[in-house]
Amino acid sequence: MSGSSPAARLQRLFEGHRLTPTQRRIAHCMVRRAADAPFLSSVELAELAGVSQPSVTRFAVALGFDGYPALRRHLREVAPADAEQEDAGETYNEYQQAVRAEIENLQHLSDLLADPGPVERAGRLLAGSRPLPVLGLRAASSQARGFGYFAAKVHPDVRVLDEGGSMLLDRIDSARRAGATALMCFALPRHPKECVEALAYAGEQGFTVVTVADSAFAPVAKHSDLLLPAAIGSGLSFDTVCAPMLLGRVLLEAMCDELPDAQARLEEFDARAAARGLFVE
Repeated sequence: MSGSSPAARLQRLFEGHRLTPTQRRIAHCMVRRAADAPFLSSVELAELAGVSQPSVTRFAVALGFDGYPALRRHLREVAPADAEQEDAGETYNEYQQAVRAEIENLQHLSDLLADPGPVERAGRLLAGSRPLPVLGLRAASSQARGFGYFAAKVHPDVRVLDEGGSMLLDRIDSARRAGATALMCFALPRHPKECVEALAYAGEQGFTVVTVADSAFAPVAKHSDLLLPAAIGSGLSFDTVCAPMLLGRVLLEAMCDELPDAQARLEEFDARAAARGLFVE
């Protein structure tokens, strides 16, 4: 995205703010209509985005303005007066912008992994826990299930906790009684209250909590013994989580390095899969 184009300036204005799906829809509409955005009334913007006028007002407040008029004044001050002032360089549509933002997130993750110490420590903790509970609720449930699916190929006892409710703490208790010492957690926005409460409880029960979260300042941070941050993309209506997913795979690799029979278990699985004809060749 051209760094000085109207769309680029709007995108930078929205970055760093936790917006609801409705608010993101408004943001996307403004990016698509970047040249017109500084001159749209709140009613016009609401109609274009397919939302209510009060939603537009709440959107402006979420960005730190007193209301929509203040947001529009700001846009008029920073936006070029006409299309001729738009940067002549390469521009990207909103879908490309989302992909490029994820590339930046992955680059940042690569930079963090220049120090492998935290990941290696996490690998030791996870490998040494029997059983190994893996927690992920709501948006993070797919991360927990994916991690649990692959971890079960090399770890003898993996227990995925991907549903909240009154039984969640029971399942944490059960894992602790069975000998679990560490709990793996994936925590993504919007952070469920149940997840924070579950981690607090796990800490009280003596678990060492390893967490992959979107930020080192996420609400789960104070209940995590080892937090590994991986940024998410917020340029689309729903978060994109390439970096947390990749970090989960990196943790699996670190865990495999700490399990002496990991390779043997993988080879055994491959042999069984071939005998059963599980996969199409």
